[in-house]
Amino acid sequence: MARRTSLVSLSQISDINMTPLMDLTFILLITFIITFPLIEQGIAINLPKGKAADMQDAVSRSISLNLDKQLYLDDLPVSKEELVAAMMDVSTAEPDTTIYVRADRKLAYGDVVEIMRILHDANITRMALVTEAEQ
Repeated sequence: MARRTSLVSLSQISDINMTPLMDLTFILLITFIITFPLIEQGIAINLPKGKAADMQDAVSRSISLNLDKQLYLDDLPVSKEELVAAMMDVSTAEPDTTIYVRADRKLAYGDVVEIMRILHDANITRMALVTEAEQ
């Protein structure tokens, strides 16, 4: 006796299975949520704790000084001479810019004062020291 098979072709599945796509989307979302706070603060600085108002200025630049006394202007490493030149440019081109100074809490007071002196010499009047919020 011969075996009987259907000569009708199988219907093609035209729907995309959404479950793997949703899984991938959620994994990527969780990855970005976890890594974004680490990327936001590019330079590792142990800020001093203090109570201060929130930063709300639209036009701002940041100067960071880490424990190794390396200067950064907006997360880019600079020398003191480059910082002086950049602050002179900021004071003439954008006088309403606020400069945020971030310095490690274990640095000597004189190192922070040196940055403040650079800002004073460049006639920058809008400056703030950034601290970590008290908990």
